[in-house]
Amino acid sequence: MVFDSGSPQDDHALARLGRDRIAWLTSVAADGQPQTFPVWFLWEAGEVLVYSSKRARRNANVAINPRVSIHLEGDSGGGDIVVVEGTARIDDATPPADRNAAYMAKYGEWMVRDLGSVDAFLAEYTVPIRVTPSRGRATGA
Repeated sequence: MVFDSGSPQDDHALARLGRDRIAWLTSVAADGQPQTFPVWFLWEAGEVLVYSSKRARRNANVAINPRVSIHLEGDSGGGDIVVVEGTARIDDATPPADRNAAYMAKYGEWMVRDLGSVDAFLAEYTVPIRVTPSRGRATGA
């Protein structure tokens, strides 16, 4: 697993993966163009889980090229960077977001705030993407 050295830097990266609410997911289109977009995510059992919009280009990108990167916001001075590189897969065995208690605890209020209801989220964000990390990089807090 990435960030498992027990160092303060790795511990801080894991804490941020557990609490941050927005990550930037970069996938690569068929023409080789990287595409980066903010996503809601859950750090779960050493993987990143994203419920992707059924219309998102990243779904096709992942099917063509599963290599992705995810990064969290840094501080305003270019520090506190957390980057995860890995292999993404569309995981049809993952239950919908409303059956994931941790995801609902993290984003349930945002679903209502941003989309009007949990049902609206469930109708749009139907593609579960899991990212298995292969490498992580972090700078200090």
